[in-house]
Amino acid sequence: MEKVIYDPIGEIRSPFEEPSAVPVDPDEPTDAMGRVELEPEYEPGLEGLDGFSHVTILAHLHRSPADALRAHPPFAEGLEVGVFATASPNRPNPIAQTVVRLDSIEGSTLHVEGLDLLDGTPVLDLKPFAPKPSLLEDLETGWIGEHLDQEY
Repeated sequence: MEKVIYDPIGEIRSPFEEPSAVPVDPDEPTDAMGRVELEPEYEPGLEGLDGFSHVTILAHLHRSPADALRAHPPFAEGLEVGVFATASPNRPNPIAQTVVRLDSIEGSTLHVEGLDLLDGTPVLDLKPFAPKPSLLEDLETGWIGEHLDQEY
């Protein structure tokens, strides 16, 4: 298979310096403020994004090991599942997808809220968040649905 190589378009500025500081509770979204600082040449690509309330960030989890195929979800004590059935950052291709609230855009910098990425995380892409309600009609949550009420 052909190797895939991407150049980051920018990086994250957040209050989280260490992986252990990043919130993981799915029921308590973070209100952390931060910035997505794009390289200046990507500023024209932001045109029209200011009309959206939320943005999806695709990022490279540069401090996560890229070798795990099994994971232990933090809110499902004793459960072990395949890494592709989790949002664990430790995965063969440590790519993050996260949705943040877009507060403002200044030049090539996005000011965002709800950030759950480490400071310095390389950004691969941005997309406006626009959910497709028809996809949620028959939503199945797999093993997660069995553990939604657990504390951790």
